[in-house]
Amino acid sequence: MPEPLRAEFFCISCRTPFANEFPLDLEGRCGLCRSGLRGFDAAYSYGAYDGHLREMIHLLKYRRMRELASPLGKFLLDALPRDEAFDAIVPVPLHWRREWDRGFNQADLLARVLAKSAGLPCRHALRRAKSTAAQAGLSNSGRRRNVAQAFRCHRPRSVQGKRILLIDDVMTTGSTAAACALALKRAGAKRVALLTVARADRRLAVRRRAMAISMVGGNVRNAE
Repeated sequence: MPEPLRAEFFCISCRTPFANEFPLDLEGRCGLCRSGLRGFDAAYSYGAYDGHLREMIHLLKYRRMRELASPLGKFLLDALPRDEAFDAIVPVPLHWRREWDRGFNQADLLARVLAKSAGLPCRHALRRAKSTAAQAGLSNSGRRRNVAQAFRCHRPRSVQGKRILLIDDVMTTGSTAAACALALKRAGAKRVALLTVARADRRLAVRRRAMAISMVGGNVRNAE
């Protein structure tokens, strides 16, 4: 079973895990949250986007194994903060062409599972106003530019004055969620928190690079 995400150091707002405390200010916030680029007020995830959890998400999205929405939705329930109250759940939308091609929106499937378990209404308040390039392979700033103004809240009455829980499968840089959160807040949402099944953990990449360097160094010494 995939393990929950753990970290000794993490941003108090977006919950990004860090290997040490140096990226955080005295209040425990990371640079992006200090600069206001996040858009959402808080972010929560069940686990790291790696191993079995990554495999399950890929099987849902790319192999169209919809039955995996149920166990993945239960991971969302496990990660749901118990000290926060929400009025409604809103899934991150896909552009209609991408959803038609895939046959479903994975965020919508996950949001429905969570809404039923948590006893919260699921509101499809957001619409993707324009088709965007895939986020994979883009830089952080490129991702933000790619989704800027990509989302519209077409049901403002459903979010006005409410605490919204935004649902997606994976958080990488948070650019898509930030654009969605800004659209919801422009429509009058009181607070927007992000909840995802998994999130990219940069610590894993750092560890893998360190291991690769160590292995190369060991091979060189052995050759000598």
